[in-house]
Amino acid sequence: MTSWYTLKPLDVLMFRDAKPFSPGERAWASGGFPPTGHAIAGALLAHLHQQVTLRLRGPFLCFQESLYLPQPLHLYQGSPLVPVSWLPETDAYHQYLWDLTRPAPLVAPQVSPQETSAKDKGAEYLPVEVLMQVQQGKPWDLSRGIPKPWETEIRPHNTLQEGKRQVKDSDGYFVETCIRLHSGWSLAVSIEVLNAKTHQWDPLILAPSTTLRLGGEGHRVVVDPCPEIEKHWQQLQGGSQRTLQTQKPCLAYLVTPGVFIKTNNGIPMCRAWPWEWKLATPHPASPKVGPLVSVATGKGIPINGRTRARNNQNEEFSLPSPQVFAAPPGSVYYLNQPAALHQDKPTKENGDPNPHHRWRLLGYSEMVWLPVTG
Repeated sequence: MTSWYTLKPLDVLMFRDAKPFSPGERAWASGGFPPTGHAIAGALLAHLHQQVTLRLRGPFLCFQESLYLPQPLHLYQGSPLVPVSWLPETDAYHQYLWDLTRPAPLVAPQVSPQETSAKDKGAEYLPVEVLMQVQQGKPWDLSRGIPKPWETEIRPHNTLQEGKRQVKDSDGYFVETCIRLHSGWSLAVSIEVLNAKTHQWDPLILAPSTTLRLGGEGHRVVVDPCPEIEKHWQQLQGGSQRTLQTQKPCLAYLVTPGVFIKTNNGIPMCRAWPWEWKLATPHPASPKVGPLVSVATGKGIPINGRTRARNNQNEEFSLPSPQVFAAPPGSVYYLNQPAALHQDKPTKENGDPNPHHRWRLLGYSEMVWLPVTG
């Protein structure tokens, strides 16, 4: 029995971003891809017609029965960047001065022209087998990487005035972007449900070729179980566990958007790395050191889910949740030793429920641990 499924689109897919949208105010409705865990969970709950607690892993891209993960952002011309604090003392960059309240700067290693020309600079996604080789201490093989396996289509919409062949002055024209996956590609996601009796996570059972409404405009996907993906994932997790057990310098590779929130006077604050990871270099503002050496990341991803509420008549409705910004998948964190995530724990130290754990249940902040090589 597997918890992994492929979601193959029957047509295009449409996902709007976290910005408020009204045709009369903003004529362009754009969205990101792959979809967020909120979109996957919402589609599943609408299909099940019941309130259950889900645990997701993914979604990831999948070609036939092989996982593809985003290319790590710490690679420059095919070689990993190096924190200046990890360089030998004889290296000139080791004497580099930087703001100690920030992670250490990253520098590019010296790479021969022959080695650079052999790298594939157009790779955006890598097969899971490349990650497994890196976990064994081998170099990154970007020659197996691929560009994004989808096309973006523009869909204009017109609303005509009643009885006339003219577009309405208000709410009459807007544009939406759609995603069309290439042939043979699908989404892959692990879906588990909390058993109310045993309080254990069980695979969610969906019949083969189940159709699921996903995204906007009623577009659908065909859901099929895929045990082969589960084998790949277990091998990848086995390599992560070996790295965690060494307690040596390592890399945390983010494979889904990472949501790291800290509440300050009721206002959620987001940043690109976990708040509980203190910097490894002490500074007057924070003399306590931690494991985090440096960060390789990119532009934040806006995420805006929805929450359920009830009115005075006890009727249920949904409201937009506060917007957060997630670190993009592919971000890489340099650590002097592995460190756990606070949101991995279902409860706090005092036994109260951990509100940040819901991000992990929705598939966010999934990390693969890699050894430091070279």
